[in-house]
Amino acid sequence: MPLAQITLAQLQSFLLWAGLLNYAVLLVAFFAWALAGDTLYRLHARWFPIDRTQAHAAVYLMLGLYKLGIWLLFLIPWLVLRIMFNGATP
Repeated sequence: MPLAQITLAQLQSFLLWAGLLNYAVLLVAFFAWALAGDTLYRLHARWFPIDRTQAHAAVYLMLGLYKLGIWLLFLIPWLVLRIMFNGATP
């Protein structure tokens, strides 16, 4: 079975949509913590010995690393392809 070839336009579209959908997940996680942080903290504090300061720092770190991953894996490659092939017809 031959491998399907992906066009430049398909790759750009994939990277953009993947970045946007991951950003939506990031925003959902942020708003969940911002709006229901106390409830989420109490839920996790039952399972893990963690205080509020550590929980806030862990969530802040997780959201920051996730955002960095989105930029490095999806949005920057999309931007590079857009700059490199701006006038090219896919």
